Amino acid sequence: MKQVIQDFKTGDVRIADVPRPQVDAGSVLVQNHYSCVSAGTEKSMIELGQKSYLGKAKERPDLAKKVLNKARNDGLVSTYKAVMARLEEAQPLGYSCSGEVIAVGSDVEEFSEGDFVACAGAGYANHGEVVSVPENLCAPVPEGVNLADAAFVTIGAIAMQGIRRADLTPGERVAVLGLGLVGQTATQILNAYGFPVLGIDIDPAQVECGLDVGATEGAVIGEDDVVAAAESFSDGYGVDATLIAASTSSDEPVEMAGDITREQGRVSVVGKVGMDVPREVYYDKELDFRISRSYGPGRYDRNYEKKGLDYPIGYVRWTENRNMRECLRLLADDRVDFEPLRTHQFSIDNATDAYELILENPDDEAFTGILLEYDPDREHPTKRPHADRSSQVTPGRTSPLSVGLVGAGSFARGTLLPILTDHDDLELHAVCSGTGVSASSVADEYDCVYSTSDYTEITGDADVDMVVVATRHDLHAEVAKAALNTGKDVHVEKPLAIDEEGLRAVVAAARESDGRLMVGFNRRFSPAAREVKATISDGPGPVMLTYRVNADKIPDDHWINDPEEGGGRIVGEVCHFVDFARFVADSSIERVSASTADEGAGLPQNVQITLTFEDGSTAGITYTTFGDNSLAKEYVEAFGNGQTATVDNFTGGRISLGQDKGHEAEFDAFVDAILAGEPSPLPLEQAMEVTEATFGVHEAIRSGDGVEVDSDGYL
Repeated sequence: MKQVIQDFKTGDVRIADVPRPQVDAGSVLVQNHYSCVSAGTEKSMIELGQKSYLGKAKERPDLAKKVLNKARNDGLVSTYKAVMARLEEAQPLGYSCSGEVIAVGSDVEEFSEGDFVACAGAGYANHGEVVSVPENLCAPVPEGVNLADAAFVTIGAIAMQGIRRADLTPGERVAVLGLGLVGQTATQILNAYGFPVLGIDIDPAQVECGLDVGATEGAVIGEDDVVAAAESFSDGYGVDATLIAASTSSDEPVEMAGDITREQGRVSVVGKVGMDVPREVYYDKELDFRISRSYGPGRYDRNYEKKGLDYPIGYVRWTENRNMRECLRLLADDRVDFEPLRTHQFSIDNATDAYELILENPDDEAFTGILLEYDPDREHPTKRPHADRSSQVTPGRTSPLSVGLVGAGSFARGTLLPILTDHDDLELHAVCSGTGVSASSVADEYDCVYSTSDYTEITGDADVDMVVVATRHDLHAEVAKAALNTGKDVHVEKPLAIDEEGLRAVVAAARESDGRLMVGFNRRFSPAAREVKATISDGPGPVMLTYRVNADKIPDDHWINDPEEGGGRIVGEVCHFVDFARFVADSSIERVSASTADEGAGLPQNVQITLTFEDGSTAGITYTTFGDNSLAKEYVEAFGNGQTATVDNFTGGRISLGQDKGHEAEFDAFVDAILAGEPSPLPLEQAMEVTEATFGVHEAIRSGDGVEVDSDGYL
């Protein structure tokens, strides 16, 4: 299917042929009829992408600081690879569309196939022929509303939220400063609610348009005395509230808003403007300065948007979804009309012309609302062919092994793909990602046979020898099981599973399969791990080790901290350190004890763990987000056989070229085992044991007692 994507490394925009996305639980699959191009937001994204690396760093100093910290901790090479992987990741454009529901995910209650909906949300309501959108970001299109108008629903919700932040009361007079698409929409909504509007813009044509769609009076910056116009409009007092809908790095809109707003009035900022607030005027008038955040309450809340948890209407009257519905209601009642604002319309096949208009505008055309139009009768497969290499495929475990990659995120691009594509005994055959965009981009870059959004295309492909699973954690066991059931060799990134049900299922599949199972516990394959083991374990006695991890804090609502999607940091990352200890001790884990310094009901991110092994060895793991991130992330001290060994973050110094955490050696060992017909270099029993131990950490924290680790129940 056709989709508009941006190469963030260069800023280039292109129309890509990508697999149709999958419909997730709690989401609907929508065949787009129209999508709205947001000239201001999308132009700024493209211009940021077109900047040099230094320009990007200046624009986003917060991200530049993270890069420097990563270089200090992880080394220059691994940091460079990670940054390049992020920059090279294809970014879908668009965040407002309308169309017909063609499939419904589980847990969706309101919508059915055939319903017409308006959709919002960057990353969801994209410029693509088919989109997968969470239920809370969809609203039903009322009968009689044109789908072309409904495609502006996000713009309407943004304007609506800016108006709500102004906290207006009946009879108040409002200035709208900036009459682009959002400003014109806000003008119509204010007029629909009975508020007199003073429309202000630097462009006389936009002011005229504002008057046509409902502004009571208008003023042109640079031609009219705007302050005098505001005083005349408000009987000499100044407007009760000013809505800033401009887009500029200048502070002038904020300064002007202060000048034209009455004492104890409100200024609501919707657009991206300079915000160096002049204290004197805002202090003298005791003005309220309010920021309007996107479409309304629920925006950027993962539980609301992705998981569908609504806010009770008795506590939050206007959420982003209710703002969307209110915009559609005003459309249905003919109190808002987007037709006068629709200045241009392009077929999705000619979408780049829309961006040429926005970025270059060679004919100096005036534009406000730009729509992309789609052909709803096209077919959209979940699999997209790329290169034809079928004649080169030799089924069976011979070199080169044909690889199917499931998951094409930053880790896959920055760490796994360089290994898979540089390995003499591997050939990347196919790539899968949930939306299809990342998979298509990777398949183009590495000349794969096909890309897909359906992982069963890969697990069921007779030409694929090895499946590499690098999805989000909740799919690890599911995809690995499917691949093992078809006899594939499987390399699955950690964790193997996020719950006992998933672990049992994948272990059962591994025991019955002709394929091998490898889990991405790469640290045991690193030179540092092997040196530690050789130093302290060459003797009959037990060993002791401590593993300190100075981890970055992530938000509580990050997907990793979601019990159903990420499993938490203990299951998702601490498993690495448990496996390192298991490898060095070379003895089965018998018991786990743990405590946390975290408060609250969320999954813990700060833990101290004690592992007791069958031979009497012990390991202590401190995993904390409380520290200074300038300190190296990982440090190990190990004792045994009269010897001591340390590992300092798997690097060679404070600023090193890179770390060697064993990723390449891990794949070398797995590929060698496959080609030699030998078992996986990571015994299944140890993969189970380590995973069960991480489950035991949670149980030990809950109970306050030590937990026995018994993986016999999985055999």
